[in-house]
Amino acid sequence: MFWLFALLIILWSLLYYKASLPWTTLAIGLLLSGYILVNGLTPFSTSLLIFFLLLFIPFNIPFIRRQLVSRPMSRLMKASLPVMSQTEQEALEAGNTWWEAELFSGNPNWKILQDLPVARLTEEEQAFIDGPVETLCEMLDDWDITHNLKDLPKEVWDYIKTQKFCGMIIPKHYGGLDFSDTAHSEIVMKISSRSSTAAVTVMVPNSLGPAKLLLAYGTEQQKDYYLPRLASGEEIPAFALTGPQAGSDASAMPDTGIVCRGAFEGRDKVLGIRLNWEKRYITLGPVATVLGLAFKLYDPDKLIGDKENIGITVALIPTNTPGVSIGRRHFPLDSAFQNGPNWGKDVFIPMDWIIGGVAQAGNGWKMLMQSLATGRAISLPALSVGAAKFTCRNTGAYARIRKQFKLPIGELEGIEEPLSRMAGETYILNAARTVTTAALDSGEKPAVISAILKYELTERMRRIVNDGMDIHGGAGICMGPKNYLGRLYQVIPVSITVEGANILTRTMMIFGQGAIRCHPYIQKEIAAIQQNNLPEFDKILFRHLGFFMHNMAASLWLGLTNARFHDVPGDKDTRRYYRQIARLSVNFALLADFAMLTLGGTLKRRERISGRFADALSNLYLCSCVLKYYQDQGCLEDDAPLLHWACRQTIYRAQQSLRAIFWKLPLRPLVWLLRTLIFPTGKPYSPPSDRLIHETASLLLADMPVRDRLTHGIYINSKADDATGRIEVAFKAVLAAAPGETKIRHAQKQKLLPKGDDSTIIAEALTQNIITQQEADLIAHSEQARLAAITVDDFSPEELLSSRQ
Repeated sequence: MFWLFALLIILWSLLYYKASLPWTTLAIGLLLSGYILVNGLTPFSTSLLIFFLLLFIPFNIPFIRRQLVSRPMSRLMKASLPVMSQTEQEALEAGNTWWEAELFSGNPNWKILQDLPVARLTEEEQAFIDGPVETLCEMLDDWDITHNLKDLPKEVWDYIKTQKFCGMIIPKHYGGLDFSDTAHSEIVMKISSRSSTAAVTVMVPNSLGPAKLLLAYGTEQQKDYYLPRLASGEEIPAFALTGPQAGSDASAMPDTGIVCRGAFEGRDKVLGIRLNWEKRYITLGPVATVLGLAFKLYDPDKLIGDKENIGITVALIPTNTPGVSIGRRHFPLDSAFQNGPNWGKDVFIPMDWIIGGVAQAGNGWKMLMQSLATGRAISLPALSVGAAKFTCRNTGAYARIRKQFKLPIGELEGIEEPLSRMAGETYILNAARTVTTAALDSGEKPAVISAILKYELTERMRRIVNDGMDIHGGAGICMGPKNYLGRLYQVIPVSITVEGANILTRTMMIFGQGAIRCHPYIQKEIAAIQQNNLPEFDKILFRHLGFFMHNMAASLWLGLTNARFHDVPGDKDTRRYYRQIARLSVNFALLADFAMLTLGGTLKRRERISGRFADALSNLYLCSCVLKYYQDQGCLEDDAPLLHWACRQTIYRAQQSLRAIFWKLPLRPLVWLLRTLIFPTGKPYSPPSDRLIHETASLLLADMPVRDRLTHGIYINSKADDATGRIEVAFKAVLAAAPGETKIRHAQKQKLLPKGDDSTIIAEALTQNIITQQEADLIAHSEQARLAAITVDDFSPEELLSSRQ
């Protein structure tokens, strides 16, 4: 027996020194050898030794493991990987990862989020918002813009140009404002609360377009020429990407450019590109002076290199170039922002019109994706938050002003529910906007988070506006100068459609890109397979397996304890939500791994599954933002109902999304086991309670600081002849009259006053000294203001017909 013991010791030593046997496995082998030395070769010790030699040792000796496990797995994964186009690959490489990768990890590092600096405006940025932005909002009459002019007035266009609204992202040495992403977002948000037409006009030059592309990729000559002209408004830019044959699928773009020599400005044999294209849906296209054009570039004569198919390229083309045609305007849902088609027939341009010159030929899609990685997180989310805050503030006021059954309609339970949803969702939207722009200002470029914000904020804004329309009823559907919500309701699908249609963003981009970009190991495994690097693949694969096993154990433990013992930041109000995110994060990571393991490359086309993964990830991100925002605001007690509603709603929706995935996965017995691991005690989380709904809705019905904080940053006025100003006037008047009205109702209950005509009752209440003269005046004033607020527009047949002429 001693000789067997010695032989085993020699074997373990050789494996340790020559075959890289892990020290933990060596220790187990030594313990097993000692056991055999003491107890001999019993059936039990023999079984242990055989198990150890045949199963445990091979999996811990790299060169054996690679042949038995890693090589077959590498071949299997390589065969199952979906075909990836060049445009898809470049989209995956755009930007970087940030908090979404922490959620994918199953163990978020909260310090990353906690240490993010709070978004702040500089004095200059705040002064611009308080000055030119406020003035611009005062100049805007949305009914006149959309119904009569079908455009911004000339004085508004001039003001936008002279105040450099189109140069917010352009550095000062080029004549721009050089504002932060936070300021950019705040400005668009405020303008959008007054006019979506003006907001779109301002945000497009500062979003995906020539200025952003020039700053990142332009030559110095291009920057020196175009950026000052763009900042001053001398040049109006438009970006032409979408065409009749290619919308979301850029690889189907039929627009072409052929490298050749031709005549240009009196010179012969100039090296350039002959372009043919047809584009549509181009915002600012009808008034643009310069087009940023995306096209496929070909070099059949190999004049600029050894490739014929160069790829998608972007060039700057003045619209007065021969062969360029600007079409008539589109009319998107009665909105007045400039949008229309354009095309070019045999348009010859020199090579130096390519953004970045010849060196950037073929890099157009990569350039666009890099720009979208940040741009998509600013403009449309800011517009959505502005619309949400605007709708929330005015609908809450209207629900307090409007009476039915002798009560403000906001006190009816049926109205309380949508009011609560509007307030809570608006809090979520603003938290996500604020935290994400702070991350952008800190240098992050999170492409997946940009997609989350674009999808979630536009969709949730749509629900908020729909709720607002339901509460306004007839006042919302009768168009006219007094209707402040109808045009906003009409134009919602525009934000849903542009910068990546929401259906595609949810089902293909958030999880489709996130599963590769944010997963701790998937992208590394794919890279090792593509490089045929078996040792690297083996190392990553077994780390991945350990990650999967850890998440299985963690899911069960956190499920049984509901993460009560998990170490997280927060206080008595927020700690539970940090723990719930941590639990659902590890559940998400485990379920995502199982889906990728069982479905492989087919998961790319299983969009109902990827869409639900996107919903879960998005809600976890939004809840994280709410917690961070609440902390940055100082954990104000008045905001607690908004915090609780927002966290409970997002946590519940994340849970429900994960549960929905179970029904769509293969291998049902394993899915049942997985569901038991993840939710061992059933559904742990529920949506906001009735009590919380009541508390949250009440915040919109009173003139209090929490209401002002919730809607901070939008345009607010108290002009009685303004569409929203009359609502502010009536709201304050109704609240001022409330104490006197309460006295009258109390007297009526005691039979001291009759019921009937209001003026008669007020006169009688004065006679009996139930109310004072001042209270009577306040009640009379509130009734006048109330009537003005609920009055809707009407038109003569001639007026309605004149709008067609």
